[in-house]
Amino acid sequence: MALGVLDQDPPPFFRQGPSAFSKLIVFSAAALFLMVADTRFQMLQPARMVLEAVLFPMQWLAQRPGLMAREAALFVERVQSADALHTGLRAQLRQQSTRAYQVEQLELENRRLRALLDLRPTLPVTGTAAQVIYDAADPFTRKVIIDRGQAQGIKEGSPVIDEKGVLGQVTQVFVLSSEVTLITDRDHATPVLNVRTGARGVVYGDTSSHADAMELRFMAANADVAEGDLLTTSGVDGVYPAGLPVARVEKVDRQVNAVFAQIYCVPVGLVSGAGQVLVLDAVPTGIPARPETHTPAARAGGRR
Repeated sequence: MALGVLDQDPPPFFRQGPSAFSKLIVFSAAALFLMVADTRFQMLQPARMVLEAVLFPMQWLAQRPGLMAREAALFVERVQSADALHTGLRAQLRQQSTRAYQVEQLELENRRLRALLDLRPTLPVTGTAAQVIYDAADPFTRKVIIDRGQAQGIKEGSPVIDEKGVLGQVTQVFVLSSEVTLITDRDHATPVLNVRTGARGVVYGDTSSHADAMELRFMAANADVAEGDLLTTSGVDGVYPAGLPVARVEKVDRQVNAVFAQIYCVPVGLVSGAGQVLVLDAVPTGIPARPETHTPAARAGGRR
C-alpha cells in the first residue's frame, strides 16, 4: 500500500482538543460565577439541600465506626470507674461498720458512766433534711438559702451540717425557706475542741488566705496546736452538739513578738459545694438557764 493512501491525522485517542489554559479560564470563570451567585442570590441552596439529603446516608455510615469505637471506649471507662468506686465504697463500708460497732460500745459505756456519776444524760439530736437552692445575694458574706422554713418547723439558731461536718447556723427563717450563715463567714464564731489535745478554742471565718478558710484565734503562741489537728464542736455554746467535725488545722504561724499564734484552718464540710444538708433541732431546749449575775450595786440595793 502506498504511503500516501494512509490517513495522516492522529487517532481520536490522541487528539488534544482545547488547550489546558483555555480549560483553566473557562472553569475558573464558572467557579467564580457560581460563588458570586450562591453568595449574593442563594441560587445553589436547593442543589445543596438535595445533595446533602443524597449524601446523608453515606455520611451516617461513615461516622458509625468512629462513634462505635468512642462508645466502646466510654463504656470501658465507665465500667472501670464503677468498679473502682465499688471497691472504694466496700472498703469505706467496712470502715464504717467497724466505727459503728465502736460507737455503740462507746455510747453504752457513756450511759453507764453518766449513770454512775449521776450526770445529766446527753440530749437527743434530731434534724430535718433540706436542700441548698442558691447563694445569698450579698457578695461580702458567706450565706446560702435552703428550701425549708417555718412551715417545716425550722427555727433560728439551728445548726446545719452535711455528711462531712458542720456547715453553719440558721440565722433567718422565712415561711418556705431559711438563710444559713456558713462557718466561713467573717462574723461567725464556732467554739471548738482540739481532738488531739482536748484544748478549747474559737474559730472564725477568715477569707484573707483563700475563699474557704477559718482562723483559730486567741491561742497562745506556745499552745500545743499542730498542722492536721481535727477541731470538733465543743458543745459549750449551747448551739452545736458536741463532737461534730468543724475544721482541720492547715497552718500554724508562731511569731516571737506576738502573744497569740496565727492558726489557719480549712473547714471539713463542703462549704462551697453543699447540696443536701441536715438542719438539726436547736440544742438549748434541754440546757439549764444561765444563773443570773448580781452586780455590787444590785446587792447593795437589795440590802437596803
